[in-house]
This record gives sequence, structure tokens and C-alpha cells, in this order.
Amino acid sequence: MALTPTEKRAGSDEAFLREVDDAVRASDLTHIWTRYGRWLLAAVVAGLLAFGGWIVYHNVQQAAADKQSEQFVDAMDKLRAGQAKEGRVKLAKFFTAEQPGYRAMAFMVEANLLGEDGKTKDAIAMYAKVAKDSSLPQTFRDMALIRQTSAEFDTLAPQAVVDRLKPLATPGHPWFGSAGELTALAYMKMGKDNIAGPIFAKIAKQEGMPPSLQSRSQQMAGALGIDTVQVDEKPNATKATDTAATQGE
Repeated sequence: MALTPTEKRAGSDEAFLREVDDAVRASDLTHIWTRYGRWLLAAVVAGLLAFGGWIVYHNVQQAAADKQSEQFVDAMDKLRAGQAKEGRVKLAKFFTAEQPGYRAMAFMVEANLLGEDGKTKDAIAMYAKVAKDSSLPQTFRDMALIRQTSAEFDTLAPQAVVDRLKPLATPGHPWFGSAGELTALAYMKMGKDNIAGPIFAKIAKQEGMPPSLQSRSQQMAGALGIDTVQVDEKPNATKATDTAATQGE
């Protein structure tokens, strides 16, 4: 079917407009590239360099961490092998380590060694230093506070022990076992067995405690008139009775 003159003209106009539009777009792109091309290219290059730099930095950091780990293990191996002098020299290098975990571990190990050497005051001072250092992980700070208190226990006023360990001597706290035991012993020194006994009982019943600590706490609670076995059996007996009653219904 032949096109009318009007339809032919409309088709030609549409093709012309497309050509003009394409030309305008090409012109705009050329203008943009001429004006901003260098900056766009620089931005892309900068981005690639930054990404490459991050990869290099990450790899360097990882390599440094691996090396630091090997050095710390080497220091500990030397100490375990009886090479105390060489091991402690290697350990001392971690006192200024940027990684707070290694720094804290180095201080704690050195403090333990000082205690073994009979240098109790020096050990206590180092434990106190770790406990007060807010840049170190809280777990190590809590451990140091407990070790410090344990080393000072005989010279501290019982109430000072209770006050110092109060934040840690709470059931459910990761350090409740050790802190609770020291707190209970402090109450016993004050003649407050009625407070110490329940603390020992809670330690004995809390899951995840070292068996030796649970056994010791159970014995202490029993000596203070609290039978932790019976305390545990009563809820179990009540539960069994309730279950039997439900089944009987």
C-alpha cells in the first residue's frame, strides 16, 4: 500500500529529529568529556589507588598480626621450657604493643611470674595497673582486679574486698565464681556467715563453673548450714510431683 505525501513527510521528520537528537547527545557527551574528562579519570584512578592501598594495608596488618602472634607464642614456649630470662625479655616487648590484647596478656603473665618469684608487691602493682587501664579489654581488667584482690586479701579490710568486687560478684557475671568466693570469704571474716553461705550456694549451683570451685563452694555452703544438694532436690521433687499430678488428670 503506497504512503501518502503526508505520511512520507511525517516519517522524514521523525528520522530527522532522531538524527538531531543523536547529534545533540553526542555533542553533550563530547562537551562533558572535554570539560570534566580529566577530573573523572582522576577520580577513577584515585579510587583504584585507594582500594589497592587498602588491600596492601590489610595484608601488611595481617602479616604483622601473624608475626606478633608467633613472637608471643615463642615467648611463652621459652617460659614453659624453663628459659625464664630469655622468655621474659621477649615478653617485655609486648608491654608497649599496639594490640591491647597482647599488651594485657604480657602484663598478666609477668605479674604471675613476679608472684612466683615472691615479689608480691610488684605483682600487686602490675595487677592494679592492668585493672585501671581503660585501654585494655574489660575481661583482662576484671581478671587483674580479682588477682590483685586475692594477693592482697590478708592485708585488706574485709569490707574493702566486698566493695571492690561488688560489680563482679553477681550471679551470671563471667567472673562471679572467683569474685563471689573472695566476697563470701570476706563476709566470713566479718562474722556474717548468714550472707556468705548463700553466696557459696549460688556458686555451687551456677552452671559452667570449674568443678573444683563448685565442689569447694558446696562444701563451704554445707559448713555454713546450707545443703545445696537438698536445695536442688526440692525443686526437682516439686517438678516431678506436678508432672505426676498432670498425668493423673
